[in-house]
Amino acid sequence: MLNRHSHALLEKQGQAELGLYQMASSCTPIYPIACHFYLSLFSLLIGSGNSMYTPIPKSGCPFPASVQDPGLHVWRVEKLKPVPVARENQGIFFSGDSYLVLHNGPEELSHLHLWIGQQSSRDEQGACAVLAVHLNTLLGERPVQHREVQGNESDLFMSYFPRGLKYQEGGVESAFHKTSPGATPAAIKKLYQVKGKKNIRATEQALSWDSFNTGDCFILDLGQNIFAWCGGKSNILERNKARDLALAIRDSERQGKAQVEIVTDGEEPAEMIQVLGPKPALKEGNPEEDLTADKTNAQAAALYKVSDATGQMHLTKVADSSPFAVELLLSDDCFVLDNGLCGKIYIWKGRKANEKERQAALHVAEDFISRMQYAPNTQVEILPQGRESPIFKQFFKNWK
Repeated sequence: MLNRHSHALLEKQGQAELGLYQMASSCTPIYPIACHFYLSLFSLLIGSGNSMYTPIPKSGCPFPASVQDPGLHVWRVEKLKPVPVARENQGIFFSGDSYLVLHNGPEELSHLHLWIGQQSSRDEQGACAVLAVHLNTLLGERPVQHREVQGNESDLFMSYFPRGLKYQEGGVESAFHKTSPGATPAAIKKLYQVKGKKNIRATEQALSWDSFNTGDCFILDLGQNIFAWCGGKSNILERNKARDLALAIRDSERQGKAQVEIVTDGEEPAEMIQVLGPKPALKEGNPEEDLTADKTNAQAAALYKVSDATGQMHLTKVADSSPFAVELLLSDDCFVLDNGLCGKIYIWKGRKANEKERQAALHVAEDFISRMQYAPNTQVEILPQGRESPIFKQFFKNWK
């Protein structure tokens, strides 16, 4: 059941949307990308004659009351609408799409992730951000928010999918063929590379021996038969994960009606040879690529205050080295903790910060990443006051 507080927050959504327009209208040249992005978001929200999206009604909500239920909720964004992903297909992500992933844990601990595919359009990413604002508001701004980019997902995100992620080509508006439960098995021919140790990922590859190497595992999905091929230099964790993923494909996409076979390098069955052709000498694998270094709390960090006191968004550096004094974090404001050189940006939202600053947190982070020329797949974590993660706290001294 949605509580009265959640409904009240949802009623304020129109004010937040107006705030996006005001930010776009008053942006300074320092934030050209943010200006364009806010205007794009506003046009998505109100709709226009040229818009490909259906505007979200002010009186309605695109999410059901079940978003309050514990557990994992996954939606694919389709024309500004969140479309639920069936439980058996959770963990399958199309590179041309954007997704919302919500995990409700114990004691109202929630995490909301925006997953961005490598081929996802800017418009679709904007639509995903708009829906995230709606969902976050509906949940009383309780969730910690995360921006996940394909291929650089956080450990927390990966933990929701114990059998790993499976990337597939295409998207909602794509001409690519999409495999769905019930598809004719005989028409299916797909190859996935399985790589990693702690965080396993399966990525769709070209259907050719040229995609193979001796250091990784590969899954050849032929519909009725699914082959988990293990390179001679692949590690035991990759082999186990390849087997698990092959079984998951069988169970979720073939309703259990397919044969799974584990194949050792050099013992390929005739069906593999028929599809891929004669096997050539394969590329050597590089074990170093499988080593996932632990994320360290680097000392090279800076802290910025976000303010719109003048009607324009400004960033002011308040400290250029850590550990920071915890007293710098004021409840009336939002802050950017820059750890971009190590691949992550944090936004801290004070509980008394104005609504415009809180709602703009993700867009401020994305613009900051662009201005600093950090990698586009830099992770973003948005923390409401009181929901700080242990890693975030390590940047500060005497945090109690």
